[in-house]
Parts: sequence; C-alpha cells; structure tokens
Amino acid sequence: MSPELIEREVRRRKTFAIIAHPDAGKTTLTEKLLLYGGAIQLAGAVKAKKEGKSATSDWMAMEKERGISITSAALQFEYKNNILNLLDTPGHEDFSEDTYRTLMAADTAVMVLDAGKGVEPQTIKLFRVCRDRGIPIITFINKMDRPTKDLYALLDEIEKVLGIKAVPDVWPLGTGFDFKGVYDLRDQQLFLFDRTPGGKQKAVFRMAGPNDPSLDEQFDAEIVTAFREQIDLVENGIGQVDKNNFLLGKETPVYFGSAVNNFGIELFLNKFLELAPGPDHIPLRDGNYLDPINAPFSAFVFKVQANMNKAHRDRIAFLRICSGVFERGLNVNHNRLDKPVKLSSSFAFFGQDRNTVDTAFPGDIIGLVNPGTYKIGDVLSTGNTPPLRPLPSFAPELFATISCKDTLQLKSFKKGLDQLAEEGILHLFTSRTIGGGVPIIGAMGKLQFEVFQRRLKDEYGSDTSIHILPYGISRWVKKEDRSKIPSNANLVEDLFGNMALLFDTEWDMNYFHKNNEGIELLDNPPLED
Repeated sequence: MSPELIEREVRRRKTFAIIAHPDAGKTTLTEKLLLYGGAIQLAGAVKAKKEGKSATSDWMAMEKERGISITSAALQFEYKNNILNLLDTPGHEDFSEDTYRTLMAADTAVMVLDAGKGVEPQTIKLFRVCRDRGIPIITFINKMDRPTKDLYALLDEIEKVLGIKAVPDVWPLGTGFDFKGVYDLRDQQLFLFDRTPGGKQKAVFRMAGPNDPSLDEQFDAEIVTAFREQIDLVENGIGQVDKNNFLLGKETPVYFGSAVNNFGIELFLNKFLELAPGPDHIPLRDGNYLDPINAPFSAFVFKVQANMNKAHRDRIAFLRICSGVFERGLNVNHNRLDKPVKLSSSFAFFGQDRNTVDTAFPGDIIGLVNPGTYKIGDVLSTGNTPPLRPLPSFAPELFATISCKDTLQLKSFKKGLDQLAEEGILHLFTSRTIGGGVPIIGAMGKLQFEVFQRRLKDEYGSDTSIHILPYGISRWVKKEDRSKIPSNANLVEDLFGNMALLFDTEWDMNYFHKNNEGIELLDNPPLED
C-alpha cells in the first residue's frame, strides 16, 4: 500500500478517550457522541432501569444493573468522513489502572467536568496521566442545566488546580434552569436548544447572533444582558483557542453543555474534529515519536478482556495500531515471546459487538482472539520492535484470599482466576506463608473484589468466598534480591513469576527498608530483559 494512501487514512483517524470523576456524565456523553455521530439511532439510558436501554459501551451485567462503567470499551464509528475510535473508560477510581492503560492508546482526551462540582480528585489523577503521556486535552463542562459554579471560577479552578490555561471556545446563554444555548466564539453564532423527551433523540437548534433582537423577545432581560457582557469579557480578556498551544498541552479548549439533554453535543463534536490530532504522536522511550506512515507495522496490547460476548466465550486482546498497515493474516514478531505469530482472527468493535476486520490503520483499535498468546504490554511488529514507552502498572493497596465454595466448581474457578487476572483489573498472587496456599488477589479498591466475584459467578459458574487480609502496601523486588529476603517477610509471587512483599502499613515498609537496605523496593514489577 502506498504511503500516500496510508497518510490519507491516518489523517481520517481520531482516537480519543473520555476521562472524568464518577458521576460527571462521562458515559452519558459517550452515548450522545454516538447518537450525533450516527452510530446509534436512540441513546440508551445510563442509569439502570428494568425496561430502559443500557448504554452502548456498558456490556457487562453489573454495568447495566448499576449504571456505571466497570471496564473499558472500544467504539469505532464514522462521522463526516472521519473514523473515530472512542475509548470509554471506567469512571470509578477502583478501576483507575485499567483507565491509565487505556489512555496510553489514545491521542486526545476529553475531560468531562460537572459544572456544579468543578475539578474533582479522580479528574486530577487522570489529567496527570494525560500530561505525562503528552495527550492534548479538550474540556467539556457538563450539567449546565443544573445549578453551576460561577463560570469564571470554573475556568480559574482548571488553571490553578491542573496547571493548564482554560480557553472557552463557546460560551453558554444562561445556566441551570435558564440554560438556553451556547455561543460559538469563533464563528460568532448562537445555538439555541429545545429539550427532547428523555434526551433520546437529537436536540434541534436555532441560530441567531448575540445581538439578535429576538433574544430580548424570547428570554429574560437579565439573562440576555449578562450573556452579552460575558461575551465581551471573554473575547477581550481571554482570547481564542490557539491550536498549537492545545497540541503542546499548554491550554485546553473549553465547551459547555448538557449531555443528558443533548445541549451543545453536536457543536462540540464538530469542534472536536477540527482540533483533535491524528495518530502521529506515539512517544518512544528516547523522547522521539514513532512515524505512523513510513515505519513498518507495529502495535501494542493495552487490554485483555474475557467473555465479552457469551456467544463466543473467548478472550480478546485489544491492540492499538501505531504504525504501518494491519492486514488480516499478517505475520509479525511477538517481542515478549521472541517468535513470529500470525494475526488471523481480528475484529473491530462497537461495545461488545464485533465485526471481522481485514485492514486497519494507525490509530485504529482492533481485537485479536487470544488463546493465551498475548498479555498487556506486548508489542507486535513486522520490523524491529519500536522502543514504546511501557504501560503503567500500580501496586495494589487491598488484599484478600479467595476460595471456591464448591469443590465441583474448582476447574471453572481456576480457569476464571487465570483468565480474569490476565485482564489486569487486579493482581493474582500465590504464597507459601500467607493464606495457606489459597490464591491471593490484590486490588486498588473494594469494588474490584465485588466485580471479580460476580464475574466468576456469571461467567464461570463459580461461587467464591473472600477473606480480607490486613496488608495495605505492596512492593516488588528484583530477581537478584530474592535471596536476601528474610524468611519472616510476607513474600508473594504474581502471575508472571515476579516476587513482591506485603506490608501492613507504611511504617512497616519503612522499618523493613531500614533493616534491609540492600533490597530495593519497586512500585512496579521489574521490567523484563
């Protein structure tokens, strides 16, 4: 395939993730972007309802019941001749490790803020991951139809808390119950909205200029006067979005709207297409970037998922294509196994739905049927393995033993443990001294334990018991330090043969370190040679 054709396809791709604190409206915005992108005809209810349609990106039973995103989902759709690869990530902080890895596969992040709450703790964590990865960030201030903070205070909060200049690209007409529309500061057009039943279809809009006399006839004089004064202040005091500064991470364009009512969504989507970069900024360990067009095919596994579709009952490895062209049946080198593999069973995804994909380009997310060949962080390439930056891994903070209640379910229990641990939603350990040989699971939050038990029950037919352990800190150790570890230490081994130590408190960890200075304690598993 010619470089010209590859470049044309690369320029069409926009690969992005949506980040937010829980309940800021991330999954609702995801659903509405799909609605306006033409990918779905009726937006699903995000909150669980017996007769309601669940969100497209939520395919797991618990997600549909509780109205939360538990696992990342890949959704590809076409809009205005662009191919959009949308990565929906878990909003709950207990699943932040999955979110962090998924962000490594994105080229742009959409940061959703609740207009009444502003910048919240999980938002700060996710923002820092994006900044470290060099991902430009677009801000969508949601829930403008509810009571909000002062808008200037919101912009100031973004700048002070996150350290990035916030530049509005649109400005709202009214807030709360009086939220009537948004004004496009660049094109100087005002978009007025009408509510639609349940927010399930596209909201209609009418266009008018900010000085249109009809505004004075339709809306309260106080709202219109304040709006015109605010527009003047923003235009003269803040200025317009600078795309270069946005791409460099120096500023974030800001949009206002209400995802649940479809207010501002279509305008936001169109503006996103204008600003979002293509898939040409994959960072390498040496600080350079990978050339997506002229470099040989390369891709990395950022997620492994089991049992997405009960009709298939297989495991899927999610692959972010970094460079070159993917063609089904392609022979590549597997960096970890150091051997060739053939990429034959490949799919494009829309939530849990899958379609066979024969060709894909940089920026695309595809799935490979995984018989155990792939794990998170694997790099596949037709040339030399590019020095991609490693995916993040975090030391768990909660630990528990897990056992099977029924001996007749032991086989399915063991299968479920191994396959779900591959997904990286929690860590699986074994130990000779802790728990009497019973498997130990480590997580970032309690909800992970609950999800793990539920999935073992739903997907593997295995009822389990969990016993919480007293440990709150874990650190990995290097292979060469294993012989130095005291016999009374709380030593465990993870799924990949790495050794880790568990401590009750930070004081215990510091005491161990003081008395064993020759043992280096690592926040992450040691990198393989």
